[in-house]
Amino acid sequence: MPQQGLSDVGVSLRGRDLVGLGLVGHRWGPGLPSRRRRKIIADLLREVGASEYADAPVGLLSGGEQQRLRVAQALANNPRLLLCDEPLASLDLRRQSEVVNLIDQERKARGFAVLLVTHDINPLLEVVDRVLYLGNERFRMGTPGSVLRSDVLSELFDAPVEVVRAGGRILVAGVPEQHHHDQGHGQ
Repeated sequence: MPQQGLSDVGVSLRGRDLVGLGLVGHRWGPGLPSRRRRKIIADLLREVGASEYADAPVGLLSGGEQQRLRVAQALANNPRLLLCDEPLASLDLRRQSEVVNLIDQERKARGFAVLLVTHDINPLLEVVDRVLYLGNERFRMGTPGSVLRSDVLSELFDAPVEVVRAGGRILVAGVPEQHHHDQGHGQ
């Protein structure tokens, strides 16, 4: 799944066309229409909850609706590994949760692995079993509980990082250097 980028309003590509590219996008040309191809696309659209906007121009859909189509497109060839590049970018909190749950449901139902790149781990914490943080030409990898700690991330990034546990959730927040120093001096 590529990074979320809203499609231009003038693009005449329909939702079903975008999903269909997952079947033939690696070949020259759009492929020949067939009953089997139409059924696969309809099944994928239904599976991700996007049937209602199958015929809508992609450029007129919201970011969340476009991401549902991209999930369907990515699933078209039954991957063993789903690579997702910032699938939650530009989405509000509700749509982020919907996309996370959709990818996780599909992962469980189809039995594939997911490798997801993100700058914000918080929306994903309930569904990830391992995290890899990269910073300053170093890395930390492990379970969320072993990596998502203030001491580990502050060392990795050479900057203060606060990891807060509240309401059964882990929240990761960078602390601006100036703010961190001001607190230390009682200001």
